Amino acid sequence: MYDYIIVGAGSAGCVLAARLTEDPSVKVLLLEAGPPDAAPEIHIPAAAATMFKGPYDWDYTTVPQEHAAGRSVYWPRGRTLGGSSSTNAMIYIRGARYDYDTWRDSYGCDGWGYEDLLPYFCRAEDQQRGEIPYHGVGGPLRVEDLRYKHPLTRAWVQSAKAYGLAANPDFNGADQDGVGFYQVTHKRGRRWSTAAGYLHPVKNRPNLTIVTDALVTRVLFEGRRATGVRYEARGESLSARAEAEVILSGGAVNSPQLLMLSGIGPADHLRSLGIDVLADSPVGQRLQDHPFVNVMFATPRAKALWELANTRSLGLYQAFARGPYASNIAEAGGFVRTVEGLPAPDLQYHVLPSPFVNQGLTESHERLLSILVAAVAVAGRGSVTLRSASPHAKPLIDPAYLADKADLDILVAGVRQAREIAASGPLASMTGGEWAPGEQVDTDEALIDFVRREVATLYHPTSTCAMGADDAVCDPDLRVRGVEGLRVVDASVMPAVPRGNTNAPTIAIAERAADLIRNRTPLEPATTRK
Repeated sequence: MYDYIIVGAGSAGCVLAARLTEDPSVKVLLLEAGPPDAAPEIHIPAAAATMFKGPYDWDYTTVPQEHAAGRSVYWPRGRTLGGSSSTNAMIYIRGARYDYDTWRDSYGCDGWGYEDLLPYFCRAEDQQRGEIPYHGVGGPLRVEDLRYKHPLTRAWVQSAKAYGLAANPDFNGADQDGVGFYQVTHKRGRRWSTAAGYLHPVKNRPNLTIVTDALVTRVLFEGRRATGVRYEARGESLSARAEAEVILSGGAVNSPQLLMLSGIGPADHLRSLGIDVLADSPVGQRLQDHPFVNVMFATPRAKALWELANTRSLGLYQAFARGPYASNIAEAGGFVRTVEGLPAPDLQYHVLPSPFVNQGLTESHERLLSILVAAVAVAGRGSVTLRSASPHAKPLIDPAYLADKADLDILVAGVRQAREIAASGPLASMTGGEWAPGEQVDTDEALIDFVRREVATLYHPTSTCAMGADDAVCDPDLRVRGVEGLRVVDASVMPAVPRGNTNAPTIAIAERAADLIRNRTPLEPATTRK
């Protein structure tokens, strides 16, 4: 018998497990579908892409995308302790003030404005630079400057400034606009996932039970109240009971899938699959993600990162956690506004000193600089639906890439600007021609065709169990409407995807959710107005 059952030991689940078990009278069961995070490649920053399509990846694929040349797009999602925080590029970005104030003002999410969430970002954080404005120290999540910065990414930052973009040493400070190097969730040069920061230090608490390789197949109800879950582990079908609440923290794909399998979702869709409807709810219907395209330039005189990943560099990393293996690969970037008058940036760059071909699935031994151009003010909305009533069937994921022309326009503008940056500053003499899309792709029509053929995921799905006003899946306290004793705490509750990488916002959501679940008074809002 447990007080709380948490489904999913990812970025949010690990936070909740640690915070809820601070009370020794509370018993928590944490269930994770994947294996433990013991593999060496999980903890080496530059090895992130080696986990694609392996045992630590859910290995999802979208349905064919009508507005993206009919292609199905690979979607990696972390499947281990720490979830995607154990497999991502470790970039620490919170998003823009405008994002959270929009959650509050436009979606009816009282308590989720920027100044409401800033104290939770700070509570989570252990900032290497110290307790400077907008940051915190002493939290479980270590945030550091990169120990290794490749000459090509240094050159890109210099070129972007020569082009005219502002330098920004802290994307999580007063302003998001500008370019620079990303801070990362590292501790002394090693990946610092939520499993490392939150879960492993408390794993021996007597009131916390962690079960890995445990696939939850259904939430159990008595009447309309969630009372536990059914799950598969060690070849058995098992059940567990929760006296207080069941909390879903499976992420933007798995949480809506489990809700629908349990009878909470669009009624017609559930009935079509023979699932009894417990609550008619728009589960899975507001999916958002950041789409990107890759602009690559030949760098014949500069060694790419892959060339530096040799035995000597590995020895350096193993001894001192320094050198090329300490790179998070996407070392630099920034945020820009593609048109005047926008309330916040609509485009983000990620700069990789190496080829990134076919979403990193195709090995390339070319000397290339990759500029990932991502739309972060996303207009399009997609969906996650069930393929069948089987919990083993992967759901149907439709992010509706480029269905809204506004998203296409941002990416086309970003490709043009990425080219102009590469023709500025030191990169002008370091590059030896455009690899993709290629100089011959110069008309609007050709660029649009390139974007449609190449657009892919930046790995930031959100909003499939969105919180908000009365028609949303969850209320602003993250309780699932239509039932009792059930909450969702993960990126799926975001009403809209924030501008930037989504790991830090997910952690902050879980920090605040822990206070809501424990009936604690939320932290006092910050005062940061200029």
